[in-house]
Amino acid sequence: MAAMKVDVRHVEDVIIVDLEGRLVMGVGDELLRDVMNELVAEDWKKILLNLRKVNIIDSSGIGEVVSSWKLAGRFGASVKLLRPAPQVERTLKLTQLLPLLEVYEDEGEAIASFQTS
Repeated sequence: MAAMKVDVRHVEDVIIVDLEGRLVMGVGDELLRDVMNELVAEDWKKILLNLRKVNIIDSSGIGEVVSSWKLAGRFGASVKLLRPAPQVERTLKLTQLLPLLEVYEDEGEAIASFQTS
């Protein structure tokens, strides 16, 4: 079972969290929580979760994405999603999260969206 890999980079004032692997209970969910807590503690306000290389997400992973979004909101930050893989997007649709979270296919577009919001 592949672990979750996380890389954090920034473009201008937007933090991009590149997630790779399985966003599932006991692996990716805890890692995502740690990264989000750190970013919010460091006062980053514009956070983009790149889900392109997440190959599987379960209810814990979904729960953590929602928690991240809520946590960010409490601290005046915003979280948006970038390029979820088809199976991840399907899961997000099934759980009716997609109307809540902004999803972008293009990184440049996603970054630009923070400047207007």
